[in-house]
Amino acid sequence: MKFQLIGVNHKTAPVEVRERLAIPDSKLHEAIKRLAEHPGVDEGLILSTCNRVEVLAQTKNGTVDLRGFVRDYFHVNPADYEPHLYEYSEGEAVRHLFRVTSSLDSMVVGEPQILGQVKEAYATARAVGAVHSQLDLLLTRAFAVAKRVRTETAVGSSAVSVASVAVELAKKIFGSLQGKHVYLVGAGKMSELAARHLLAHGAESIFVANRTYERAQQLAARFDGHAILFEELYETCDRADIVITSTGAPHAIFRREHGELFLARRKNRPMFFIDIAVPRDVDPAMNRLDGIFVYHIDDLQQAVSSHVADRKKEAERAEAIIAEEVDRFQARLQALDVVPTIVSLQDHLETIRQAEIDRVRGRLGSLSPEQELAVETLTRGIVNKIMHTPISTLKTAVREPEATTIIDIVRRLFNLQEQNRKQGGDKTSKSAGGNSGARI
Repeated sequence: MKFQLIGVNHKTAPVEVRERLAIPDSKLHEAIKRLAEHPGVDEGLILSTCNRVEVLAQTKNGTVDLRGFVRDYFHVNPADYEPHLYEYSEGEAVRHLFRVTSSLDSMVVGEPQILGQVKEAYATARAVGAVHSQLDLLLTRAFAVAKRVRTETAVGSSAVSVASVAVELAKKIFGSLQGKHVYLVGAGKMSELAARHLLAHGAESIFVANRTYERAQQLAARFDGHAILFEELYETCDRADIVITSTGAPHAIFRREHGELFLARRKNRPMFFIDIAVPRDVDPAMNRLDGIFVYHIDDLQQAVSSHVADRKKEAERAEAIIAEEVDRFQARLQALDVVPTIVSLQDHLETIRQAEIDRVRGRLGSLSPEQELAVETLTRGIVNKIMHTPISTLKTAVREPEATTIIDIVRRLFNLQEQNRKQGGDKTSKSAGGNSGARI
């Protein structure tokens, strides 16, 4: 395995850092292409959500400088984010991805959105050709592991999400949502989830504004709400008591002057902004206005803490599943590494055998069929005895932690890397696989 992962998340970095590294959906294709072109990267994927930005790579030879990629792509002073970075390789990278996809590393353990977000990142990476081999195997297995965790544990039994926690916070602020008017800015999945929870807890009406008006109409119609043209956002937002905003805007769309305008129109009746976007949609300066209360994604952590105790036991069961699946995936990859090595060894020694027979054939003179068979049997027997120990060792190594080291030693001892280069690499592997498979 040659997997590497680097990133920041809600545990290691505040929203001020995460928003500087966030990649909007519209730029994700370009970012993944850049990653795939980065020196040493064979396959790559980038996951960017409100709670994390992670770069995952399958490397060509050993390690790759993913910190260099982050520095070159984002053009952010490394001093601003380096203290918040985490980095994993090999099995630890696999474990981390399995935990993320299974929602064990989420702000709200068990929330269902992260699996969909990882699948979207995977689809984008495949579309640009950045995922095609071992990383494809890893992501596919991660989805299966997430399904197993959700099936075999109760981690996801309560439909908790960042959106539902935001609604819980609004209830704590108001006491009740009865008669409250809600404004959704952004018509994505997070906004839709928020709308469902708000209506279930008594909100009277919902307004929806989105840059694509048709999308706002669809979401508003689903909840018997009112669609608003995005151009009319600032003229209509003061109608709401609660504003939940989750757009992909690169900069704040609500600033201090907007808050002052809203308060004047509302005759200083308070407004609550729950900003679940990264980068943030609401300038923190708005929070300094009397009557405007702003809560960002990190402010939801306090509300989340009440869910942690209930899910601890189920999370422990899920962690055991993850550990088992990491070992199983490592064994599978090691097996994939062993087979080409065995085939290359067989092909290499067979080439030597044939070359030696051809070299001495002139001195042997004319051989009868019986003599030809005897030479063939003798030389094959010698080669098979030479191959027995390394092949047995390789097959046993699949189940051992040092499998990669053993495979590398065998390839070095028999100079298999050099042989593959001389014979054309992939072409040799295909022909060897065709005539040697039965002997493995």
